[in-house]
Amino acid sequence: MSGPVHADLVLMLLADARLPVAGHTQSGGLEPGIRDGLGAQDVPAYVDVRLRTVTEVEAATAVLAGRLLRTGAPAAAWLDLEQAWEARTPSPALRDASRRQARALLRIAGRTWPGAPVWTALEALEHPSRAVALGALAGHLGLEGRAVAHLVGYDDVQTVCAAALKLLPLDPGSVLGWVVAALPAVEAMATRVSFLDDVDDLPATTHPLIEVWAQAHAATTRRLFHA
Repeated sequence: MSGPVHADLVLMLLADARLPVAGHTQSGGLEPGIRDGLGAQDVPAYVDVRLRTVTEVEAATAVLAGRLLRTGAPAAAWLDLEQAWEARTPSPALRDASRRQARALLRIAGRTWPGAPVWTALEALEHPSRAVALGALAGHLGLEGRAVAHLVGYDDVQTVCAAALKLLPLDPGSVLGWVVAALPAVEAMATRVSFLDDVDDLPATTHPLIEVWAQAHAATTRRLFHA
């Protein structure tokens, strides 16, 4: 990237669902949820639950990764953060999905911003999670903690809602309404995590059913989305 770019433009770039980083392969756990009985009327509540559990953990991890990148933290700090995220993500299937997305993100980012300090910082991690990779990249591109949390929260909402359009008979206008309705919850989540500066303060919120669905989905051969 040559020359300074306004942070708002960077945020729009990274939040764009058309960015080729494998987000289109994800349903945010909605596909197995629908298989287990979720209906269209349940999607907004499901989005809200994710924002208060697994998505909050991911956003907090990304915020801390951005802080580590900006402060030039040593390798041990990156390992601590990755291990803390892993401890708060019990499902192996969710961890695998996250790391697949991270690989796709880092491939496209490496071509777009070669030589960025992100690559040196992540050398300590054999397979970084999406939260750590995205947070480090966002930190390099000048996004502060609240913007990073907004990015993670909005991305999760649009992932679930876009998947709903493919999985359920829905009016796109109704789905857009769900996204708009979720924005205050995204803001609340960002407020909770945007000022974190210590890995020991990383939230440990999860939802057992999301974990169970992820494991069941990983074992099925008939699916539209990877996760």
